[in-house]
Formats: sequence, structure tokens, C-alpha cells
Amino acid sequence: MTFFRTLLFSLAWLLVSLTAAVTLGVVGAALYFAPGLPDVRQLQDFELHSPLRIFTRDGKLIGEFGEERRMPVEFDEIPEDFIQALLSAEDANFFDHRGVDPRGLARAAMELASSGGEIQSGGSTVTMQVARNYLLTLDRTFTRKIREILLALQMEQVLSKEEILELYVNKIFLGNRAYGIAAAAETYYNRPLAELTLAEKAMIAGLPKAPSAFNPLANPERSLIRRNWILYRMRQLDHIDQPAYDEAVQAPITARRYIAQTEVDADYVAEMARQFAVERFGEEAYTGGYRIHTTLDGNLQPFARRALADGLIAYDTRHGWRGAEERDLPASLVEAQARTDRRGLEEELDESPEILETAQRAAERSQTEIEGIEGDVSNWVQVLERTPGFGPLQAAIVVESSGREMRVLTRGGELQTIAWDGLSWARAYRSPQARGPEPGSAAEIATRGDLIRVLEREDGSLRLAQRPDAEGSLVVMHPDTGAILALQGGFSFQASKFNRAVQAQRQSGSIFKPFIYLAALDSGLMNAASVVNDAPVVIQDGSSELWRPVNASGDFLGPTRLRVALARSRNLVTIRVLQEVGLDATIDFLEGFGFASSRLPRGLSLALGSADLTPLEMTNAYAVLANGGYQVAPWFIERITRGDDETPIEEATPAVVCRDCRDGQTDVEIDGRRHPVAPQVVDSVSAYILSDMLRDVIDSGTGRAAQSLGRSDIVGKTGTTNNQRDAWFAGYNADLVATVWVGKDNNETTAEYGANAALPIWVDFMSDALEGRPEAKHERPSTLVTARVDASSGRLLPDGQGGGISELFHPDHLPNFQPRRVESEVEQHSGSQGTGSYEAIF
Repeated sequence: MTFFRTLLFSLAWLLVSLTAAVTLGVVGAALYFAPGLPDVRQLQDFELHSPLRIFTRDGKLIGEFGEERRMPVEFDEIPEDFIQALLSAEDANFFDHRGVDPRGLARAAMELASSGGEIQSGGSTVTMQVARNYLLTLDRTFTRKIREILLALQMEQVLSKEEILELYVNKIFLGNRAYGIAAAAETYYNRPLAELTLAEKAMIAGLPKAPSAFNPLANPERSLIRRNWILYRMRQLDHIDQPAYDEAVQAPITARRYIAQTEVDADYVAEMARQFAVERFGEEAYTGGYRIHTTLDGNLQPFARRALADGLIAYDTRHGWRGAEERDLPASLVEAQARTDRRGLEEELDESPEILETAQRAAERSQTEIEGIEGDVSNWVQVLERTPGFGPLQAAIVVESSGREMRVLTRGGELQTIAWDGLSWARAYRSPQARGPEPGSAAEIATRGDLIRVLEREDGSLRLAQRPDAEGSLVVMHPDTGAILALQGGFSFQASKFNRAVQAQRQSGSIFKPFIYLAALDSGLMNAASVVNDAPVVIQDGSSELWRPVNASGDFLGPTRLRVALARSRNLVTIRVLQEVGLDATIDFLEGFGFASSRLPRGLSLALGSADLTPLEMTNAYAVLANGGYQVAPWFIERITRGDDETPIEEATPAVVCRDCRDGQTDVEIDGRRHPVAPQVVDSVSAYILSDMLRDVIDSGTGRAAQSLGRSDIVGKTGTTNNQRDAWFAGYNADLVATVWVGKDNNETTAEYGANAALPIWVDFMSDALEGRPEAKHERPSTLVTARVDASSGRLLPDGQGGGISELFHPDHLPNFQPRRVESEVEQHSGSQGTGSYEAIF
């Protein structure tokens, strides 16, 4: 008996000691962490703010960021069965505990012990999740969990259960940019929350745990299992009866992708504006109701996007078919679910075998039949719903390849046929330079279950397509202000968010040459008629190897005038021009065009465009050429407003060209705002002469394809780098400057020149951009001199002597006179053949 009393006493003492230890531990933790905890009372006044919105200069929406799909709801507006579904999944004892669920914490403690200090699932109640989402960071650490617990306990003292749940359902992220349950209802079902079925509410309730893994669009098979587990829990907790359960667990997936459309597709610029806003305003950028008005032209941007996409598709078509994106996709959800990866669903599947059984039956009931296709195609329909479009290319799944036609299923459940004229181009891609033989049948291209891309043609018919292997960019600026009027940083922002217009540093190749020639013209060391020998050159480059540059054509023209050399893009002449001007002097000169001297190579390869520069940098440099020599800089944010107040909180005042300003004037008023005057970095006569030389690129050089525009006010330059890795065209008139770059992200060869890959895109854009606009040329400088020169020597011809060609000159940089030659008949009579000078006669 004494033994039992002693044992009971010992157990009682142990229990009291453990309780005291736990109590002291909690009190100690509270005392330690309490001073650094945020004030939970701030949640009583918490407001959900407006998203960041981005507009073109003419007021068209191009992007929204942050919590734009947040639609706050009050507790009374939340359907009762949704509350039950949510709490069944997240916190079944929510209305009974005081902010912390001991059983959940015990589970988290076990995970903590087994994981070496990192909490996996967390054991968090809804109250604890609100504390984390509103007041704490999301790192999974022990100290954050302690802070979370303490805040949850405080929160339960300050807020009612209804207020806590209201905060929770308005804050949680539910995938596809949907924050909060009302936004999710609109995003996935395009209906208010109150109008959703029980199965649809359970689907949304299953998203907080893993918005991507259990997303009905991205992972319909997994989302069915998660949904039916929630419905099972609701039945077990007596929230729904058996008939309601039976109906809901067999309901098919009805989620679709409903996205608010922007007015102008300019994702790359919208992302640039978003990054600026975050740098300027921090995280408040997403909630503060800021409106960024860009310089983008709502009419020009669609032209740029379409021209680049069409040009890259045309390039890709020339190089062959690389095959389907995915192969052998199961047609039905039943098939797909049998193949699905069930990792991460252990908790749901361990509850009861009934979960998997009901999910399988729901998949069976999700079957979709489409006229003209045999069998259930529910998975195909889901795949097409969740597969994003890339530019003008849409996803399709091959239903049948028969003979020389292909039947495909497109998004929206439409069965369409691709005729042979939309398939025959698909010769197999072998390399950038080689393709296989022409296909003999549709089955050689793609077969049933293959995911492909299709392009709708102007007549409504489809042609086979694919995401282009090459990428590109197109940048358009106003030359007098530097304002970016259009910018497309790649084929499709959905396919790749890398903005090649501002992030890709690529070799500029021959489009850099005009700046070398302009340095020579502006220095007075050369003029447009100067003759330079187009002949082999061997240079010691500092290593054991000798540099032996060649012309792209592999030939040599001998003595060549600068105008001809630029039009024909002669490498060896350009190198000799740089040698004449001097490397240091040229680099100093180039800084006036916005080039950073630290990024320009200190060698003669600079003449051939070896500098790695972005398309935006090249466009800005050409803007200086286009405006006559004034240093402007690129910019794209015009003003920032907030909410409905149109008064700017920030407004741009970039440097602008002012040709009528007096000497020494530093600013000028435009539309009521003072702007700095852009400094002149090149003599206007020299700039005019260079633009006239670039016109020869269009008239007789590598840019002849631009003649199709039928305009005399456009000039430009093609460019191609070593091994044809980069293809360029930059061109302008007095109103617009545009640069196109085409290349591959992996720096592989494009196997095409700038005239083939980039110039057609530029012409396509300009044909739309300049339609209906009068020709825009800069006024000829009054001091410009026109004189006749000998075509061979580039020297001036005396008045009265026939022949020669007309050339433009700076009045201070005229060449010497050509020694007068006598006519051949005179030479014959005088017997002085071969001397050709008066001195030989007299």
C-alpha cells in the first residue's frame, strides 16, 4: 500500500513539475519575445488597398500588379458551407480553441525534432496563419513559430473569431494572382462566391495548403483528391449529409481560367514599370493605388509586338520543325489520374481509401465528349485550358493525322482541320543550317495525343507552328525626347520574361560602324569622299596570335570612298578609319551617344561592333543620329499618380532637343513644364552627312529591302556579328527611330544575316507605324556644301571640268582639289600618254 501511495505521489509531483515547467517556459518565451512583437490592434484598422496599375501615354491599361484580384468580403457575406469547408481543411477546432491548437503543435513539435530544427507543416491554426500573413515573415523557423503563437494568443483577446476569419479569407493567396476567396471564385469560375456549388467551394478551400500543387487548372488530378478529402472531412464532422456528399464528390471539374484583359499587350514594359515602382515605393507599390503613366504609344506598341512575332515565326519556319511540345497525352482524366504523381497527398490518401475512390469516380464524371472525336477527351480539354498561349500561337492537341491533313482540338473544345498547305513547311530541323526532306504525310509530323502550336491565318484557317527557336527585340524611341514609344523584349512574355531589349548584352556588329565614321567626319580628319584602302590588314592583338580581319564577302575593293564603304559595310575600311581617328579619341567621342566607355573594348575590334550592348542602348545611340547630334537618354515613365487624384506625385522632365534655343540656354518650357536642353554632341552638318550616307544603305547597300516602304526619309544600317550569332537593323527618320535585334539566348548561330532576319521585321513595323504620316526629314543645314569630286580619288574637281560625282561636305572639311587632267585626245596628240597632267605638256 505504501508503495502505491509513493508511486501516486511521485506521479502527481512529476505532473505538477512538468506543468510548472511548461508554464514557466511559456511565460519566459512571452517575456523574451513580447517587446519585439507587432501590435495586433493594428489589424482592427487594416485596409486592403488598390493595385499598381500601368498605362500607356494615351491612357490604355497595360498591366496590373499586386493584389489586383482581391475582392474583400465581410464575414456575413461568406457562405456557411464555405466556412465549414475551409475549416474542415485548415482548422476544424477554430471556434473552440483560443488561438492555438495543442494537438497541432504536438504534431509540429514531432516534425521539429525529426527535421533538425525546421518546421514542415507548422501545426498552425487559422489565427496563427493570420498572424503570420499580416504581421510576420514567412520563414519556417522555431523563433518565428514562437512569435506566431504569442501573436495568435494576443489576437484572440483583441479580435472576435468572426473578425479573424474575415481577415484570413481576404488575405490568403489562392493561385493565379487571386488573393482572397471572392477573387478566387471569379478567377476560377467567373461567378460570385455565393453562387458556387459545394464542390466548387471545396475546391477553393483546398487551395491554401498549396495553391500550385492543388490548382484545378495546373493539376486537376491532384486537386480532385484534395477536394474530395475536404468533402470527406465535412461529412465526418457532420457539416454535410450523405446525399450532399455523394453529389459533391462526383461533380466534375468546372474550373476555367478567367483573366482580366489589358487594353494593350505590353508585358515587358509593364514589368519594367513594376520593378521601378517597387524600387521607389517598396512593397507599398502593390497596395498603395499607384498609377504609372508610361511614354508608350498605344497605337505603335501593337505594331511592334505583331511585327516581331511574325518575323520570328517566319525565321523559324525557314529552319524547320522541331517536333511536338508534349507527346502521347492521355485523352481522359481517368487515364491521367491513373498516371498522376501522388507525392504530397499522403495526408489526404491515408485518411480513407474512400478518398481515392471518390476522386476516381469524379474523374469519370468529368468526361467530356466533343462531336467528331470518339471517346472521353476531358484531360485534353483541361490541358488546353491550362496551357498558355505564346504570342499569336495557341495550343492544340492532335486528334488524328490522316494522309495530308491533321485534325486538332483547340481551346474551347473546337475541332479543326489543318490542310496540307499549313503542314508542308515542316521539314525536320537538323541544325541552324540544315533541314530534313519535305514530309510526305501529316503522320510524319505529329500524331494523336501530341501537343502542338497552331497559328490562325487571315482567312481563318490554321497552320502548324511552334515557339520560335530564335528570340528578338524591337525598341522604338522618339529621337527628340528619348521617350520609348514601343518596346517588345521577346517573342512572348508568357514564354520568357527575360527582357532582351534592356537585359541582353549582345555584340552590335555592323550597326556600330556609323559611329566610327561619324567620329572621322566630326573630327575633320576625313570626309564622305575620303578614300581608304579596302585591303588585307594584319594586327598584333597582344597575344601570340595575329588578328587577320576580313570582309563578310571575303573580297577586297581596293581604294574605296567612305560613303561606298559604309553602304557596303566594309570591315577593313572601318578598321583603318578607327586607326586614323585614334582609339582614345573615338571612345571619348562615343560617350556622347550614351555608350559607357568602360564597356567599350580597347582595341580595333571596336570598329566591327565587338562591344556588348543592349538593343535599348543601340536605339538611344541611333536617336542621337536621328535628331541631328543632340544627347538624349531613354526614359519610359511620364508621371505617377495615386488613386483617383490626377495630380502627379512625380513627373518626368527629361532633356529634350531644342534647335531654336539660343546659345547658353539650359532649359525650355514644353506643355507647361520646364525641361533641360539636350546638349549637342555632334556638329549638325556632320550628323546630316552621315544620315545621307546611311541613305545609300537603303538605295544600294545591304538595306535595299526597305525600299518597299516607298519613302525617301528613312535611313538605316544592317548588322551581323561573328558566326551570324546576332542579326540587327537600326533605322530612323526625323520622327521615329527603331532597332530590331534577332538572336538566340544560348548564343548559337542564327545562320542568317541582319538583312534576312532583322530588316524584314523593321520594314513590317515601319510600314504600319508610318502609314498616313508625311515624310519627316531634318532641314538641310545652311552651311552644308555640295561639291563634285573625282569618284576614284575623292578630291574636288575644278569648276568647268566635267565628270565626277556630287558629294556633301562640312564647309571646314573640304578635300583638296584633284590635279587637272587633260582629255585623252590631247594626250594622244602631245605624246605624253600616262602622265595626265598639264606639266607634261607645257
